[in-house]
Amino acid sequence: MAFLHNRPIFSPLRSHSQKTADFLCESRRGTHTETAPGAREKALLAPDPALDRFKSYKKSVKRVKKIGDVLTVVVVAGCCYELYVRATTRK
Repeated sequence: MAFLHNRPIFSPLRSHSQKTADFLCESRRGTHTETAPGAREKALLAPDPALDRFKSYKKSVKRVKKIGDVLTVVVVAGCCYELYVRATTRK
């Protein structure tokens, strides 16, 4: 098999495999992570008192979610009942 690599017809294949190997080596590099945020990052992450009035309250969000869940169950039950009634009354 080694004698086939010396022929010019297989040179594109050999160069392609070398490019693939180089790409794989580059993709295995680790990513850079900082250990501690700087002063600018700390300032951006600090709570802003001007945004307090736009804060969503957990209790109201839970209440709306429960109402939506109950309405979904009621609609599905109504559809199932309607299908049951139509299936049993048809002759």
